[in-house]
Amino acid sequence: MARKVLLPELAAAIGPERFLHEIGIAARLQHPHILPLYDSEEAQGCLYYVMPFVEGESLRDRLAKEGRLPLDEAGRVAPHAVCLLFASSCSRNSRRRIFSTPLLGNSLRNSMAVGSL
Repeated sequence: MARKVLLPELAAAIGPERFLHEIGIAARLQHPHILPLYDSEEAQGCLYYVMPFVEGESLRDRLAKEGRLPLDEAGRVAPHAVCLLFASSCSRNSRRRIFSTPLLGNSLRNSMAVGSL
């Protein structure tokens, strides 16, 4: 399991609203290439949510290391990225940002970065 935590110091500085918005978005997204949100709570003054943990190198790390993907692999990854963007847009969340970090091998991980484009 992976847990994303909003520390109390950060919540005090920026407020919990954006993190709570992130949780709401994650809970609504339903797609085979997007990992589900298992739970979200507040414990000891920290908001958090829990999702499956996916092992592997991120696309961002791989591109930093190799510069570019071989054409056949880029062709395999691109349709998954398009699926993720489409599923996100269909959830009526036009402000969602998708980054290269969540793309892992044959699966996609939801980055949960929310903000204006």
